[in-house]
Amino acid sequence: MATWNSRGLRGSTLEDLINRTNEKYLENGLALIQKIPTPITPINIDKENRQITLAYFDQKSTVDYIGAVQGIPVCFDAKECAVDTFSLQNIHEHQVEFMVNFEKQGGIAFLIIYYSHKDLFYYLNLEQLLVFWKRAKEGGRKSFRFEELDPKFEMPKKHGILVPYLDMLNLDLEQREE
Repeated sequence: MATWNSRGLRGSTLEDLINRTNEKYLENGLALIQKIPTPITPINIDKENRQITLAYFDQKSTVDYIGAVQGIPVCFDAKECAVDTFSLQNIHEHQVEFMVNFEKQGGIAFLIIYYSHKDLFYYLNLEQLLVFWKRAKEGGRKSFRFEELDPKFEMPKKHGILVPYLDMLNLDLEQREE
């Protein structure tokens, strides 16, 4: 199991931590979230080791995760960032379009960003992402700085839950109701 410390994730990937979190949420009856596999076509296969050594993506993927939380459809993508500036090039247009359409259907879409140099997880709701996205489309900065983010959506470390995004989802839902 991954441990929290000042040296970061110590070899575990963000995806592994989110997958373990999702398992815990499922065990506790809180959510059913599935990792969406990225469709690939293998080009070279090492038959001896049964490994794909070269492949290409079949189609544009949507987001990394999709599911339901207490009857609310959710989708999100997971990103890692090693500096205070997050480049919007890390997010694809088709992903943003998917998230916008997902919310039009009554779902909630967001990003989980792991700032590795700060050992900090951040919940970025679609509304805030679209502010940055629009700014870039209109010729502004094609990134956003950590300082531009609302500190309320920094995920506090929580015993037993590696990436406690349900707390932030709840805060997001409360703000939408105001």
